[in-house]
Amino acid sequence: MANLQRIEKLKEFLAADPNDSFTRYALALEYHGLGESQRALDALVELTRIDPRYVPAYHQLGHIAAALNRMDEAREHFRRGIEAASAQGDAHAAKEMQEALEDLH
Repeated sequence: MANLQRIEKLKEFLAADPNDSFTRYALALEYHGLGESQRALDALVELTRIDPRYVPAYHQLGHIAAALNRMDEAREHFRRGIEAASAQGDAHAAKEMQEALEDLH
């Protein structure tokens, strides 16, 4: 029940500020926590469309897609995340996603 309450609260925050990337990200993680992986993926893809610079979204997309055994999709998300992280000078995030990508092979 607590997850559903958090989801409702996050939806309220998102209604108040539709451009809040962190709230979109948190909502996707709540969906994933409830076992609604496809809904989480959809929310994260939407986040990357709205805010392509939000690096954590790519990281989660890669991991969730891999958990669903959608390896080509996972690889693409990690590659896009590495590009986004590198463009922002976030070497740590880029390295983490590079390692995750290599682990998929």
